[in-house]
Amino acid sequence: MAKAVIIDDEAPILELMSKFCRSLGHEISGCQTGAAGIAALREIRPDFVIVDLLIGDVNGLDVIRLCRTELPTAAVIMVTAHGSVETAVEAMRLGVRNFVQKPWDNAQLVTILRTEVDAGRVRRQQAAVERRELDEARRIQRKLLPSTMPALEGWEVSVSWQPAAGVGGDCFDAIPFGPARLGLSIADVVGKGIPAALLMANLQAAVRAFATNTTEPAELCQQVNRILCGHIAEGRFISFFYCIVDHDESTLTFANAGHYPPILIRADGTIERLDTGGAVLGVFPERGYEQGQVSLRGGDRIILYTDGITDVCNAADEEFGEARLVDLAVANRGCSAPALQARLANAVDAFSDGRFQDDATLIVLAAEQSV
Repeated sequence: MAKAVIIDDEAPILELMSKFCRSLGHEISGCQTGAAGIAALREIRPDFVIVDLLIGDVNGLDVIRLCRTELPTAAVIMVTAHGSVETAVEAMRLGVRNFVQKPWDNAQLVTILRTEVDAGRVRRQQAAVERRELDEARRIQRKLLPSTMPALEGWEVSVSWQPAAGVGGDCFDAIPFGPARLGLSIADVVGKGIPAALLMANLQAAVRAFATNTTEPAELCQQVNRILCGHIAEGRFISFFYCIVDHDESTLTFANAGHYPPILIRADGTIERLDTGGAVLGVFPERGYEQGQVSLRGGDRIILYTDGITDVCNAADEEFGEARLVDLAVANRGCSAPALQARLANAVDAFSDGRFQDDATLIVLAAEQSV
């Protein structure tokens, strides 16, 4: 038995179709208006939907669009006496799997229903398997990332990581070299989903293999880049930033491999961008990298982020943008690292209404008043 919603504004047609489908053993909810049909779709989440093209209060194609986004495994069957080539093309593009012409042939309808119910069952089984695999991939990926950020003398560190598709290509890591020295990286693999997550895992393994207390950031970028260039699919690349924060020396030494430049905010509100480095990883095997260094002072704030933060859009398709991020960070530079990270993340979330189009990672470092 399958659950179904039938939507048709002609009461005799709706009653006849509902009775016929019930006689085949299906559980039917009949709706005479589009609004009632949409409410039933969202409440019942049926296995298949039969919808008239012309409903008094709602266009049948709008119902089909809703099914495509909210009920992707449900079979959608259109019933109409007003079919046309243009309508058929549009309906098929939106996910309609079959048509029934009024007046319908019972034998033909039985065949269509059996075919679509069976196909829908297979789709739901496949979707369940994919969900389990994605959940497992998400757990594995999360375990690869630091569960807590290591302590660094004189500093606070706070991070948020939000994959757009459950798993993704954003990566960060923190490698302690004693209580007063910390290696910190952030990266963005082009693409989303499991392929990007696999490449992210390779990147993280390479970084951990080469990152030592004596390895300079530029040298690490060059070594990781050489490894990745031999093991990366065509068209893939990684933007990457690696730095060493040294409390005793009051320095931050870094190399930027094509990543969005992190922002250093001084206590007086002036900013510096950490952009010294070279090209993205995975494209040019012999490319070298430059290295930069800045002196650290009391009250400094350092913001590292991926493009999922600045490129996120609101309902008007306006990007959040780097300027807005910088302004908020400067205005709240007196906050602790957790408080500043939370304010920035909450602002991005509110701006986009929680709809992240890409993986989004945000790291905030906050220095004590004396470093």
